[in-house]
Amino acid sequence: MTQKDRPWLFRTYAGHSDAAKSNALYRANLAKGQTGLSVAFDLPTQTGYDSDHILARGEVGKVGVPVGHLGDMRTLFDQIPLEKMNTSMTINATAPWLLALYVAVAEEQGAEVAKLQGTVQNDLIKEYLSRGTYVLPPAPSMRLIADVAEYCRSEIPKWNPMNVCSYHLQEAGATPQQELAYALATAMAVLDELRPRVDPADFPQLVGRISFFVNAGIRFVTEMCKMRAFVELWDEICAARYGVEDPKFRRFRYGVQVNSLGLTEQQPENNVYRILLEMLAVTLSKNARARAVQLPAWNEALGLPRPWDQQWSLRMQQVLAYETDLLEYGDLFDGSPVVAAKVAALKDEARAELAAIDGMGGAVAAIEYMKSRLVEANSERLGGIERGETTVVGVNAWTEGEASPLVGSDGGIMTVDPAVEAEQIARLDAWRAARDEVAVQDALDALSAAARAGENIMPPSIAAAKAGATTGEWAGVMRAVHGEYRGPTGVSASPSNRTEGLDDLRGAVDAVSDRLGKRLTFLMGKPGLDGHSNGAEQIAVRARDCGMAVRYEGIRLTPEAIVAAARDEGAHVIGLSILSGSHVPLVEDLMARLRAEGLDHIPVIVGGIIPEVDGAILKAAGVAAIYTPKDFELNRIMANIVELADPGAIAAE
Repeated sequence: MTQKDRPWLFRTYAGHSDAAKSNALYRANLAKGQTGLSVAFDLPTQTGYDSDHILARGEVGKVGVPVGHLGDMRTLFDQIPLEKMNTSMTINATAPWLLALYVAVAEEQGAEVAKLQGTVQNDLIKEYLSRGTYVLPPAPSMRLIADVAEYCRSEIPKWNPMNVCSYHLQEAGATPQQELAYALATAMAVLDELRPRVDPADFPQLVGRISFFVNAGIRFVTEMCKMRAFVELWDEICAARYGVEDPKFRRFRYGVQVNSLGLTEQQPENNVYRILLEMLAVTLSKNARARAVQLPAWNEALGLPRPWDQQWSLRMQQVLAYETDLLEYGDLFDGSPVVAAKVAALKDEARAELAAIDGMGGAVAAIEYMKSRLVEANSERLGGIERGETTVVGVNAWTEGEASPLVGSDGGIMTVDPAVEAEQIARLDAWRAARDEVAVQDALDALSAAARAGENIMPPSIAAAKAGATTGEWAGVMRAVHGEYRGPTGVSASPSNRTEGLDDLRGAVDAVSDRLGKRLTFLMGKPGLDGHSNGAEQIAVRARDCGMAVRYEGIRLTPEAIVAAARDEGAHVIGLSILSGSHVPLVEDLMARLRAEGLDHIPVIVGGIIPEVDGAILKAAGVAAIYTPKDFELNRIMANIVELADPGAIAAE
């Protein structure tokens, strides 16, 4: 009988509401056959704020689990033996702290720390380019990444200390060539930072612990070839640039979540097929097969998946691994001239992009360049859908059909109880009241001293975790030592050369500007902690290309700051982009502030993943228009902005 390969790790990216509810979800998923955990943290935890911080309002428990201190981490993994678990934690800016909390809980469980297995993402460069949960400037961020890797090499040798994440690069519009080049450039930047810290004899082993987290899109033949290109390029870089001779330390080890960007709100049942095809891209080729796979749920374009939705995605993996004969054969594509030619072309194009980045001084120095390239690529991708050059079933082709029976009375999604935030803050207050404040302050002082001295911050971080420090306090020390950072937006002030379909819009903008007595001014704002800026960037770019005066300062703004900018800039229309599910409290706060400032005559439009019931609440609060992922025609949105800004149109209403 043919010997089957072992299947990849089955993961489900999960976490919501609070640590207790997330723990129950994890244990239920493990009982259903999931073989590894993938922890989603909420935005305050990702960006280093406690749940009671002003910027955390409306964000607690929305896109993941809040972990503010050792007690939360203890609850999160209750009855889950960490020594036997493989845990992936999608965390970047606060990765050293969350790993410190994890180690502290493992020690409480009696685990042998050296046996722990898992991954912290710990990739800050992609945060500057695409996801936006950065805290510190690039240079100290690189030092913290290296601190984690150095600590793990000696103390947790089976742990992956850095998971180079190209997933969000593709979500931000990266082409396969850009995804290859930017991810590999990031890995090289980290290894260049680490090489002076490690004995040359130990360096190959450290190289072998660098892992990747990639994206697989719907063009699954190209995506499969991309993965083969990743394998071959990484082997080439490890051997030629870093002198790693042992092939086992040159293996390209990666996990994957297939593309969420391509999931559609329209005819959402079609997403099941998309997810399946995208999974094939990272499993069919044995020589480039993922080590771990986590799949989105069919309804993620609608909102937060329910447990049944996640189970369906898990079953998809299990059917492929256990019912088909895929794992009984060697690589199906070795010797294919078509595949070989495509892989070679991708490698050549990626090498050219890598050479350009290297010529700028590496990934850290090239952040602004890479960001602008991603915004351009995403603009071209969206333009192709708008023009009908790229077919998306149910969106710009075959749009008529039966209503989805999968979307029931609950809207087809799970909602987070608004009371979760108040309950989490109450637990945080109780934690602070019960701890030894002197011990906490001593631990934070030691952490600060280590950071200022350039020492590895992992040991004092673990000590601070055990003393009872909070996520916000740990990050506060890092901010005080290294400062805070605001990344590039990739949106230039000058219009592009784009002309198709814009002449009428430009004429309308000019005409309205003449009536207004100044250039039509559009303020694009991202309140809260949501760093998914792709939509905001594309709206800002298209508004600029239509001739509007655009004000966009990037992510992580308070409603107060947005209202102040609207007043100071004389904004005619305000656009808000919120994808974290915190739209209701943030918009209601902003609308109240506009009224208090006498600015409630300024129309406000909102974009995001907004269920119909929430849309009604926003309209009642005074929002003029709401856009969800189904509204892909940007020119139509631009026309609506022009109409809202036109005094005659407003008066007619």
